Amino acid sequence: MRFLPLTPDNRAEMLLRIGATGIDDLYGDVPRDKLLAKAPNLPRHASEIEVERTLGRMAERNIDARSAPFFVGCGAYKHHIPASVDHLIQRSEFLTSYTPYQPEIAQGTLQMLFEFQTQVASLTAMEVANASMYDGSTGTAEAVLMAHRLTKRKRTVLSGGLHPHYGEVVRTISRMASDDVVSLPADPTASENILDQIDSSTSCVVVQSPDVFGNLRDLRPIAAKCQAQGALLIAVFTEVVSLGLVEAPGAMGADIVVGEGQSIGNGLNFGGPYVGLFATRQKYVRQMPGRLAGETRDAEGRRGFVLTLSTREQHIRREKATSNICTNSGLCALAFSIHMSLLGQAGLQKLARVNHANAVKLADLLARVPNVSVLNETFFNEFTIRIKGSAARVIEDLAERGVLGGVPFSRLAPGAGHDDLIVVASTEMNTQADRTAYAAALKGLM
Repeated sequence: MRFLPLTPDNRAEMLLRIGATGIDDLYGDVPRDKLLAKAPNLPRHASEIEVERTLGRMAERNIDARSAPFFVGCGAYKHHIPASVDHLIQRSEFLTSYTPYQPEIAQGTLQMLFEFQTQVASLTAMEVANASMYDGSTGTAEAVLMAHRLTKRKRTVLSGGLHPHYGEVVRTISRMASDDVVSLPADPTASENILDQIDSSTSCVVVQSPDVFGNLRDLRPIAAKCQAQGALLIAVFTEVVSLGLVEAPGAMGADIVVGEGQSIGNGLNFGGPYVGLFATRQKYVRQMPGRLAGETRDAEGRRGFVLTLSTREQHIRREKATSNICTNSGLCALAFSIHMSLLGQAGLQKLARVNHANAVKLADLLARVPNVSVLNETFFNEFTIRIKGSAARVIEDLAERGVLGGVPFSRLAPGAGHDDLIVVASTEMNTQADRTAYAAALKGLM
């Protein structure tokens, strides 16, 4: 018989045990403006088939990413994924494997993680990488905590070009630890003077490139100032394909590099699960969070793989843990690694060039639309346009005309004062017909 512990007595007993007076107490840390004022307009009880019908009708209100010209980015990008990726990750050896604590029976999984780390270290021009994080945003927050452990300081400076959601995750974790976070204003033109914010009390500086507005940032001056003040530079990216064309953060002096790997091997997946990439310098490896797969030799001299330096929260010495993340995105990391292996260095570079070329073509088209201006001087496959009127309204109107035209910045950062900005992404998936349709639809609204 199925047991459902949801009777009033069950609830009352559980609340009493944890010292809560009611269900609302469990949401005490959630800002009030993030809670619904009333329950959604859904039936309280329904059969399985009725639930499917109700949710199906709700889903039909959306425009599928496959059914319209798609120019949405801001951390979730539509790229082509070879069919072989899905075929391989669904092999039972990978699909059903879990934590590889017993290396004797997990050599395949451990080798895959080792190869994944090697790819990430190579992409970022860093010396070591871990076996993935949940996603780019939580990885960024973990990088900040790592910097605090290394510098023994608690002050973080967030660039105005950092993705607002990434910044919010950092602020949430920092608030729990009573750490100091300086968040610079949103900066569409990458003109902020972040160097003035770095002093001897600074633990780390978080800078994204390409930033949330698409601007490419030169990290060298920031890295130099951080080094002079004993702070660490955390370089962030949301579009990993950019590393096939732009200079890697490690080559520009970053101490920790973290970002989102979704673009390689992983689909949009309704917003997740994704895969966080995390790399750093060899000298910081003992403070790197998450799992680390290492190469070794067995008693007979054969090459083998093991988990190493993994002081995680469920191990015996929990107070020594470097992270409260209790797993990695193993299957997503595998998809990333397979796709990267299929591409190779030349393939990734070619893919990056196609992305950039498509974005340039689109920017040129949109710049010719009345009352539209492109803000970026440099970009990879994502840029920002300023339009006349409400960007959120224009995006809705474009959707009604069959074009998913990007992300209004006001959706990422409500109240930031940039309600006329749209962040637009163009990948290898966009055709000339898609770009022409976008420009025509936008012109009709301007």
